[in-house]
Amino acid sequence: MPYGVKKCIQGLYEGTKAYRTEDGRLLLFRLDQNATRMKMGADRMCMACPSIYQIIDAVKQTALANKRWTPPRGKGTLYIRPLLMGSGPILGLAPAPEYTFLIYASPVGNYFKEGLKPLNLYVEDEFHRATRGGAGSVKSITNYAPVLKAMARAKSRGFSDVLYLDSANKKNLEEVSSCNIFLVKGNIISTPATSGTILAGVTRRSIIEIALDHGYQVEERAIPLDELMDADEVFCTGTAVGVAPVGTITYQDRRVEYNVREESVSQKLYSILEGIKTGVIEDKKGWTIEI
Repeated sequence: MPYGVKKCIQGLYEGTKAYRTEDGRLLLFRLDQNATRMKMGADRMCMACPSIYQIIDAVKQTALANKRWTPPRGKGTLYIRPLLMGSGPILGLAPAPEYTFLIYASPVGNYFKEGLKPLNLYVEDEFHRATRGGAGSVKSITNYAPVLKAMARAKSRGFSDVLYLDSANKKNLEEVSSCNIFLVKGNIISTPATSGTILAGVTRRSIIEIALDHGYQVEERAIPLDELMDADEVFCTGTAVGVAPVGTITYQDRRVEYNVREESVSQKLYSILEGIKTGVIEDKKGWTIEI
């Protein structure tokens, strides 16, 4: 292989944010969860990886170095992306001989162009995000390139994003391209179980814990598509998207609209979560780290 040419078939990344409080302090949210997930993902992908402590410390240092770029509370956040990739002069299908770990940061606003408006999702039944026995539960670059075709097609038709079905039977919900999905029916909140094909989102786990604390019944299980169409409320969760309400879902020639109310379940959970992240609500769980 010519000098300087490198091959990369292994890649992992994480996504977290630094939040500005009203009095100017900087908070990180559940960083240990991101570091642990990256470490577990590296093991699945046969990659050498920094320790959990090293990942956490590196993110802290990156947030501190970019503190002045963190927007004021309510104006945005500082998105921080740890990245681990294999490199080196190798052509064969094998773990890379060396790995590069880096972190970059950028101030960001809302992930979707709709801002805080309800999302319009399209249920995809041709393309799949992940399959059983694969690496769907890992935040690997291999899980995101395959969704680009479906996303581009959906967005060209005016949709916000794509909701994927299980690849085995095409009848149960999986997740959206960049976030997990929840359904509300009465006092019950349901979300697809993380059984190997779905990413165990940090925001997903946090919303589940907050919902349980506030008297909701939460179910993690297989959810048939028909159940989605009969839900009272649907919302998505993720580090980038936060908690985003869903206004419509389209499957083939059927379109379902949801009544997105100001006092919705998703809005209530979102307010609590954001309050903890920005120091407005007391963090009794030890989720935040002050820089």
